[in-house]
Parts: sequence; C-alpha cells; structure tokens
Amino acid sequence: MYTGKQIVMESLVAEGVEHIFGNPGTTELPLIEALLDYPQVSYIMALHEAVAVSMADAYALASGTVSVANLHVAPGLGNGLGSIYNAAEGQTPMIVTAGQQNNQMRLREPLLSHDLVAMAAPLVKWSVEPTHADELPLIMNRAFKTAREAPSGPVFVSLPINVMEQQTRHAPIAPSTIYHRTRADEDGINAAADRLAAASTPVIVYGDKVASAGAMTRLVALAEHLGARVYGEVLPSRMSFPNQHPCFKGRILQDHAGIAKQIGDADVVLLAGGEFFEEIWFTDASPFGDKCFRIQVDSAAQNLARNHRVDCGLLADVGAALDALDQAVLDAQSEKQTKNAADRLHALAVEKDTEWDAQMAKARVASGNKAMSAARLMVELSASLPADVAITGEPITAGADMLQTLSFKKPSDYLASRGGGIGQGLPSTIGMKLALPERPVLCLSGDGSAMYTVQSLWTASHHQIPVVFLILNNGAYRILKLNMNRYRNEFDVKDRGYQHLDLTEPALDFVSIAKGMGLEAARIEEPEDVGPAIKRAFESNQPWLLDVVIDGSL
Repeated sequence: MYTGKQIVMESLVAEGVEHIFGNPGTTELPLIEALLDYPQVSYIMALHEAVAVSMADAYALASGTVSVANLHVAPGLGNGLGSIYNAAEGQTPMIVTAGQQNNQMRLREPLLSHDLVAMAAPLVKWSVEPTHADELPLIMNRAFKTAREAPSGPVFVSLPINVMEQQTRHAPIAPSTIYHRTRADEDGINAAADRLAAASTPVIVYGDKVASAGAMTRLVALAEHLGARVYGEVLPSRMSFPNQHPCFKGRILQDHAGIAKQIGDADVVLLAGGEFFEEIWFTDASPFGDKCFRIQVDSAAQNLARNHRVDCGLLADVGAALDALDQAVLDAQSEKQTKNAADRLHALAVEKDTEWDAQMAKARVASGNKAMSAARLMVELSASLPADVAITGEPITAGADMLQTLSFKKPSDYLASRGGGIGQGLPSTIGMKLALPERPVLCLSGDGSAMYTVQSLWTASHHQIPVVFLILNNGAYRILKLNMNRYRNEFDVKDRGYQHLDLTEPALDFVSIAKGMGLEAARIEEPEDVGPAIKRAFESNQPWLLDVVIDGSL
C-alpha cells in the first residue's frame, strides 16, 4: 500500500527530480512532511510563489530536465500565474503543483479554495486534480510525459490534502523511454536545400528549440556554408547562436515593418525552431519580401505555418533537420555558389569588426555629469568576469549593449525569460546555479525588474547559493519611456513628459535591501570600481549584490 504523498514523491524520485521549488502552506504540509523520507530531494524555499516558479523555470531550461514547483492553494497559484505564463511562452517542461483543501468539503467553499484546475488551465498544457489517491500514479506519469513532449511546457497538478493522505494499492508508474528525434521528409530537405544553395541573400531566424535540441553547432555550420545573416527571436530564453560570430546580426525587431527592414531583402528565409514572429507594435506590413522563399523547421506541427504562409515546412527534430539541411546544401552547391557563400561570410566578418569598433567607441564616450553608460559597464564586465561565467539576463534596455560586448559561445552561457513578464532575472539566477553548480553565475537585472521578485535575495542567502546579482540601476522604467515615445509617434499623442515611470522619491537602496536579507552588497558608481567588485564577489563564494548606477537618460 502507498499513500498519495508517497506516490507523488516516488514519482519525482523516479523521474530524477532533485529539487522542489516552493512556498509552503497548510495544504502543502503532507509534501513537506514526506520530504523527511526522501533526503535526495531538496526543498528550495521561496518567500513568494513567483520566485518559486521562476526558479523552477530556469532550472528546467539550464538542466534540460523537468522541474517541479509547489504553490499554495488559490492565492498562491494566483501569485505564480505571471511566472507560469512566462514558462508557457518559453515552452519550459515543468510540473507546477499546488496544495488544495480537502475535497470532501469542496461544495462548502472552504477558506482559500477555488477551482485550481480552471485557474491554471489557460496557461498550461494539462491541468488536473485527482479525486482519489488511486488516480495519482497515472496522473504523475502523464504529467511528466506531457510536460516533455513537443511542444513542451508546464503542467498543473492540484493535490487535495486528503488525497495526499489516502491509501492506494496502485504503485507508481516507472518513466517510459521514448525516442523522439524524428527526421524530416527527404523530399522536403532536398527542396529546401536547393533553394538555400542558390540563394543570393539568405537569412536565418532561429528560436529556442535550436538550443533545446542541442543544435547550435549545426546551425553555425549551416550559416557559414550559406554565408547567411542570422537573427534571434525577440525574447530568446537561451543563446542558440554565438553572438560574436560574424553571421550574428542581433535580435529580430518587434513589428513587421521593422522586421522587413532587417530581412525584407532576403530571397530565402529559414525559420528554425521558434514562434515567428512575436510582435509588440502592429504594422500592416509583411516581414517578408514579395519573392522570398520561406522555409520553416519545427518539431511540433502546430507551429508550422501558424502565422505566415511557408513554401517548405519541415516537421522534424530541429537538430536532425539542420543536420540534414547542412549536408544537403553542401551536396547541392555548385563551385560558384560555394564561392559566393564564402564571399558573403567574409563581408559579414568585416561588418562585425566595424560594429565592434563602433560599440567600443560608444563605450569610450565620456559621461560628463551623467552616470556610467550601459555600454561602458559591459566593457568593464567583459574584462573582469570569470571565463566560464553563466549569465541570467533581464537587462531590458541594456540588452543591446550586452549582446554587442559580452561573448556567449554556447546555450548554457546565457538564460532569460521568453514571456516578457518582468521579475525573472533574480530567481532565474538561483535556478541556473542549482542546475550548473560548477559554474559562476551572474545576474544582470534592471532595477524595476528586480523589485518584482526581490524576495529571491532571501532564498539565495537562506540556502547559501553563491551567485552574484548585479542591478542595472538607472532609477526608472526606461523601457517604458522609450515605448512612450513610440506610442506618441504611433498615435500622434502630445508629449507631456514621463509621469509615473521613474523609481525615485525615494530612490531604491538595493544595498540596504540585500544586507537586510543576509547578503553582502556594495554600490558601484565609477567604471574603475566594477572589476574589483566583481572579483571580490565571485571569490567570496557567497551570495552578493552589486548595485551599479548607470545612465538612464534617453
């Protein structure tokens, strides 16, 4: 015989779960008590449910496993929904559980109860609540399967307190072995390769599934053999292409007219493993040129031709498809086409050198009476960070300077949230460090973003997780000021300043906040102080916060 809580814990152990990220409440006490019998599973305690979900999100992406978050009834699930949204947008394989009141008093609407299944359903792949412990073995097994399979994403399981204590004769179900690396149709590969080989202005736009498939090196090889410009999605969760590679041209823009300026000249566009395209501003334009041949690769049929017509859609594991495409392109290219591709690659390398020189010149511009520029900060970081550092990023308006200056050579070098809901940077840093304990981990977070989940600092201190939080403190929601300018231009609105967009009066004192939660902390205002502070923080092997004042002017 098993209890419901044993079924849950045995299922987690069988699936290789090492951490549960949670914030406990009364209905979660069966799980908290059961953890005493499973020392191989640690409970990473958060002070807010958004922190717990965001830690789990980052842990899953960095470790390549299904992660587990544990929330508390209806209010706790509500607190976590914003972060669950981000995980859903990032297609993060995750099990989100929440304790539920005794289902025998469901109709009496007990305190803190609600229809948790309905609350979570719009944001997850599957939402379920067992009525008896007999259902838990299949539910837990199916939850992990559903979270993994393409397109991957979060699953929600509500756990009534009485079900966790009920007994069942049904044993936990062992995980299945499923081989999912499917190949693309050969005719489709050949049709795509012929077009790519003959292209004069090829462009590749990649999504997160390139990183998920472990296909960065395959994408790099294909880009080089084509001499193609390469762009990333608007909000990638990982770096699927080395950002200092000559082919890399940055991230795609957030409206169709802007995208058209980036890729509208392409005669062939390859869309690889992503959602194309994510928009913020509406423009009545096509992102593609009139005669552009469009190729798309994805492991989920529902993503192919979802928003735009394609000429060649390839349903396959993204890595396997890129492998096959690269080989087919090499077989199809004539000697002249190979030379043309090499010439394009050389021209891109020259452009990259010019862009680097311009970025360094930007960083050298004296700030005068202003605070340090984001460009200068990134130069200082580039010179002082540990060689194997992994970075979690929520730099918002400093993101362009980060991509132009720092070097990310493999997917695990960088991690961010895809959904766009802010507050992910601090908790993601903890999740990433637990997934990659051998690597130093740095968080780059805007000041506004940090305040959404500032309780993360307590978790890092409580568990003594040695990460460095670097706050990009410009005293404002600077991205909203930029968007205010765009909004006024779009809708012909008079300029009346930037009310409610500054984080002043009082200014946020991150050093005091961090020290109040048990961290070491320092405020940095001068560029020459960045390097020594970074060195000191990482060498301490303790959680640290650096409050770096940067220029927030437009």
